[in-house]
Amino acid sequence: MTRPEHEATPQDDAARAGWLYYVGGMTQDQIAAELGISRQRAQRLVSRAMAEGLIHVRLNHRIGACLDLEAALSDRFGLTRCRVAPGLGQGADTVRAIAPTAAAELERFLRMPDGLTVALGTGRALRGMVDAMTPMEAEQHRLVSLIGNIAPDGSASFFDVVMRIADKVRAPHYPMPVPVVSPTTEERAAFHALAPVQRVLELAREADVVFVGVGQMSNDAPLLKDGFVTQAELDEMQAAGAVGEVAGWVYDSSGTYLDLGINLRTGGVRVERGQSRPAIGIAAGPTKVPAIAAALKSSIINGLVTDEPTATALLAR
Repeated sequence: MTRPEHEATPQDDAARAGWLYYVGGMTQDQIAAELGISRQRAQRLVSRAMAEGLIHVRLNHRIGACLDLEAALSDRFGLTRCRVAPGLGQGADTVRAIAPTAAAELERFLRMPDGLTVALGTGRALRGMVDAMTPMEAEQHRLVSLIGNIAPDGSASFFDVVMRIADKVRAPHYPMPVPVVSPTTEERAAFHALAPVQRVLELAREADVVFVGVGQMSNDAPLLKDGFVTQAELDEMQAAGAVGEVAGWVYDSSGTYLDLGINLRTGGVRVERGQSRPAIGIAAGPTKVPAIAAALKSSIINGLVTDEPTATALLAR
């Protein structure tokens, strides 16, 4: 389906410059170089972004180029929801780019008057989303973890987000009281057989909406970096075709979950393919593109919050 492209407007330029200045932390000289304009024009655009209320920590203007990418991604992958944030320039932290947009998307659900059960994964992107959220009262909803919250050393998983969100929105919350990855399949089964864990598992399976990060399974895999898999385990899964993981469950380039490795020992609930409920992935960055593409193609996720460079790369595949 062909859609007309939006032409950039003066507000688009001001919003982009304001985004780079207030969120990206760039100087006006760096903004000028990034946008290919003079320093004086960069200064005027940043001033206009603030004067016209386009920047309030979050971007309050939908840039035309981002709208075009959202429409193209929705058409390509049949998405129920898609938000594309402006990029912050080469080498910038992608979580900083997408966190405010992801926070606004979660807040949209939490403002709904009828109670929802919201299931959440873990990771850097989701933690950034929570940090960018506005405190609110959402006692009608329930928040539940999709994945265990116990790290290999017995400590609480650093990137678990359910309790952190609950502090901001005053909603009942249900952590998943099991290890992220159990040492053996027998221990995982024993944890899952406990009555309190069964209740949390049931809530997660029946959740009305899902928010998850998308992890890559390349040599910089978050699961390896955070100590949940060994190098040998990563090598085994890569040899079997692993490209990505959602809530600790590893899948290949077709979005098929692997029947080996940590998938036999991961705690919590797997996000199944082809679901009808909103399942929104929060992810951006060049190394994540194969993982995001496979999750979209297989409908592990049917919604996406990402940034411009990642959206462009996904559409170029």
